Amino acid sequence: MELLPGYCIRHGSSLDRALLVKFMQLTYQEMSSAGDFSHLAQTVQQYFSSQTPLWWVDFLGMEKDTETLGHQEGETLSFSHSPRSTVASLWMGNAIDQVTGDRHTHIFLLYVVPEHRRRGIATALMRYAEDWAKKRGDHQIGLQVFQSNQAALNLYNHLGYETQSLWLKKLL
Repeated sequence: MELLPGYCIRHGSSLDRALLVKFMQLTYQEMSSAGDFSHLAQTVQQYFSSQTPLWWVDFLGMEKDTETLGHQEGETLSFSHSPRSTVASLWMGNAIDQVTGDRHTHIFLLYVVPEHRRRGIATALMRYAEDWAKKRGDHQIGLQVFQSNQAALNLYNHLGYETQSLWLKKLL
């Protein structure tokens, strides 16, 4: 199904666990280059199920070059710009509103590879997520974003998301 001109969205499956972990690692590596983030595989193992849908966005255009993104030291992830090149991901789950007790949609991951950003993919994915949540009867969507991720904060604010709480931490 076409998400935007040149991009289609498809439902992921349990066979996509490794790619989901790689996309999560890319997200965290952009925010902090320290760490190997191998623990994210445990997150996927624990939370990825038929109740936590996953969607991929594929680039349908054709370009000659292959773009390579840094992954972990000595390792790369390549995204070849040929038909069906996966360039974005949306992974959603469930949460409970601690004030009302209502179940609602929670976004675990929204990631667009850097070469495909600022083309409306993240906005289209957020709208897709909102439509999906409404269809299942949810009245809100929650997500967590790093305070230093200004581009994501701008997107979410533009789409009408508001800060509900702050997550605080103290290193011991």
